[in-house]
Amino acid sequence: MIIADPKSHDEWLASRQKGIGGSDAACVIGKNKYKSTLQLWEEKVGISKPPDISDRPAVAYGKAAEAHIRELFKLDYPDFNIDYHEYRMYANDDYPFIFATLDGEITDNCSKGILEIKTATIRNAVQWNDWEDDLIPQNYFVQLIHQLAATGWDFAILRAYIRYHKNNRLFATVKDYKIERSDVSEEISFLIEKELEFWEHIQNKTKPALILPEI
Repeated sequence: MIIADPKSHDEWLASRQKGIGGSDAACVIGKNKYKSTLQLWEEKVGISKPPDISDRPAVAYGKAAEAHIRELFKLDYPDFNIDYHEYRMYANDDYPFIFATLDGEITDNCSKGILEIKTATIRNAVQWNDWEDDLIPQNYFVQLIHQLAATGWDFAILRAYIRYHKNNRLFATVKDYKIERSDVSEEISFLIEKELEFWEHIQNKTKPALILPEI
């Protein structure tokens, strides 16, 4: 269901504080390298404010490139109908604090899907590890599972636009990953359970356990 349709970035940021969004999900289960469960909890209860990272080069590039990547995705999949609502928020019917804002909404015949767009710049061999064996990086996988939990839709596709340097030249590659809801039902149930526990800590203002990502 649609729980909010903010008209500005500031309205959207305010609405995000009222629940758990896709970019929060990996933090809840300790799969975010850059933010801990405690940091997320402090932001949600108002002890601290999320840092403004909009001026970071990687973030700015991703924001500027998103619309172009979405248009290329449309060209690559002409049978899909793609809609986009910049600030629209969808929420789980039973747990409305579990919500998602999407990079695209896919309609394929009678099924409904999620489009998630990511950009990455690989600067060394170690950074390729996140994309090895054509697996989705863990934090992005959790985000897609969360979005499926929030929307109730049938599938999700991650389009990753990856830039890398070789012999002092810049190259780019595109990877598409599709997840069928029917294949990840256990993961969805697990994540909902953990987000319910985390939300209870927010409601009661009790600190959750610190969960650190694997190194």
